[in-house]
Amino acid sequence: MPKPSRPSRVLVELHDEIVDCGRCERLVEWREMAAAEKRASYRDEEYWGRGVPGFGDPMAKVLVLGLAPAAHGANRTGRIFTGDRSGDWLYRAMYRAGFANQPTSTHRGDGLRLVGAWVTSAVKCAPPDNKPSTDERDTCVPFLRREIAALSRLRVVVCLGAFAYEAACREFSVKPRPKFGHGVEAESPSGVSLVCSFHPSQQNTFTGRLTEPMFDAIFERVAELTSD
Repeated sequence: MPKPSRPSRVLVELHDEIVDCGRCERLVEWREMAAAEKRASYRDEEYWGRGVPGFGDPMAKVLVLGLAPAAHGANRTGRIFTGDRSGDWLYRAMYRAGFANQPTSTHRGDGLRLVGAWVTSAVKCAPPDNKPSTDERDTCVPFLRREIAALSRLRVVVCLGAFAYEAACREFSVKPRPKFGHGVEAESPSGVSLVCSFHPSQQNTFTGRLTEPMFDAIFERVAELTSD
């Protein structure tokens, strides 16, 4: 597997700004409360409890966009889609498609590296009930916008869920916007393709709404779209 690229100055600055951000009082209160109270199974761990920046290859052609950090996943581990079942599904699929060096993601120091892909969320702090407000979403937009601009080789955005799809459509000026659905694709005026997937949340995976073959098919399609 190729050596990871060095992050750009913009991505380094974004990382620090996101980690230190305290603009949304409700989100700050919630993320810190979750970190203090903890889930019983993680009671001996020190939670991250801050904003969660994006993660991956700065030379990425693929951006994987989720909603927000999970209270006891990324809000605990400090790395997006790490330490919960959604992340288990995501990184297994990315590994099988050649975008990750290993299929597991348990903590920040577990050796996971992404190749050709960057994973982030539209909102950078864990929200109550996984439902950020419109104001909280809009407050985070500049972070996402700068993140996208720093990924100069970007060709495909994988939108995990309707919230991420709507955010991507706004940022890439997709009009008219096709109705969200698993496998739906949309082309932006800049030529960046949006590929939709059901979110790998337990609500979808436990019910069978999203299966691993369905999820693998998304990343197989992304690999096709980014092949030279």
